[in-house]
Amino acid sequence: MTGQVAEQDPIDPVEPIDPDYPVTPVPRSARRSGFTLLVVLLGFTVFTPTMAAGAGLGPAFDFGALMGVIAIGSAILGTYVALMGYVGARSGLTTVVMARRSFGTSGSKLASIILGGTQVGWYGVTVGTVGDLTAQATGWESWWARAAIMLVTSALMVVTALYGYHGMYWASLVATPLVLILAVWVAFTSVGSVGGIDGLNAIEPVTTMSVATAVTAVVGTFVSAGTQVPNWTRFARSGSAAVTACLVAFVIGNGAMVVFGAIGALTQGEGDFVVVLFQLGLVGAGLFLLFGNLWTSNADTAYAFGVAGAELFNRPKKGPFVIGGAVIGTALALLGVQNSLIDYLGLVGTFIPPLGGVIIADWFCRWRNGVPEGYVLPAFDWRNLAAFVAGTVVAYVTGQWELGIPPLFGILVAAGLVMAFQLPRRTVRG
Repeated sequence: MTGQVAEQDPIDPVEPIDPDYPVTPVPRSARRSGFTLLVVLLGFTVFTPTMAAGAGLGPAFDFGALMGVIAIGSAILGTYVALMGYVGARSGLTTVVMARRSFGTSGSKLASIILGGTQVGWYGVTVGTVGDLTAQATGWESWWARAAIMLVTSALMVVTALYGYHGMYWASLVATPLVLILAVWVAFTSVGSVGGIDGLNAIEPVTTMSVATAVTAVVGTFVSAGTQVPNWTRFARSGSAAVTACLVAFVIGNGAMVVFGAIGALTQGEGDFVVVLFQLGLVGAGLFLLFGNLWTSNADTAYAFGVAGAELFNRPKKGPFVIGGAVIGTALALLGVQNSLIDYLGLVGTFIPPLGGVIIADWFCRWRNGVPEGYVLPAFDWRNLAAFVAGTVVAYVTGQWELGIPPLFGILVAAGLVMAFQLPRRTVRG
């Protein structure tokens, strides 16, 4: 069965009744082209709140050092996500369903809670950002006005997510190119306002931040979502198509948004280009950039916690969990979760990568040839759970001590332990 995806996975024999196959492998007949996958992933990573991470980094480094930090963080994130994407394309499974193989049928619930929970929080950050910036642009200062905006936009995002891969593709195909054109124009305008690249290089840092903290923030921008990239790459027709789409979307797409945020902070004193457009009097363009961008990204986010919920409760439909997660995320937005973005990025940049490290290493060690017929997964795979805990502890401690690159350490420790734990036990082969 090498290089093929089973039509029916032994870990869940229930026939899918959701066209996006949330708990079963995507069959070959439902696979999509590499172009559609790239469009969906770019719609996910071309995400204006990511600029806030760049804005937080910009004042702490000179421009050359800043580009180095962003390059390192983007390379780590892109490599990690590409490996996750490859595994998703080869297995045809979502991240949380793959976690059943790595952590056991009950142990995988930890992955569903962590991944689904962080995406619900990110959904809240996005909805809150839409409400706050729209109210700022229109002069609607009351809490009720912001709340109404959040509720309406959240409903639009949920509807798109409920349409699944097809809905996310068309929304991204329309909005993402226009958003990128507008963002690039603002970036060039901002750089020109300080005398070009020479002007940027002349700007002195005004705050301090360790390289480890900065790289962790870059990785944290999309490491939670990147860990769930198999949710989309499982529709790819080949592993190479998945890797290519992941590298373009997460290195170039996500990296560009971090750079744009840094440029905005250095040149305009504001990292979010939506706000820059407002300051230039281009309210209509700013609102288009805001809604067009966050609509596509947050629909993908809702899809991610929908499939996580389907696995958590072992249900074949994602719809109820898309709606339920959106309700919780919108409630968090109404409470102001968007005001704690940098702390949130640091949290997910520390605790999420080791989980993906376990899944990647375990797949290459045991599952790359599929699941043997009749094989019964245990309730808990304690060795892999221990590897995840160890990787998380290492990432947290090195982050507190500001040593090296904590997310990378977490991935390497978790993956290394998984491979070491395989030595005493026989590799599962199809």
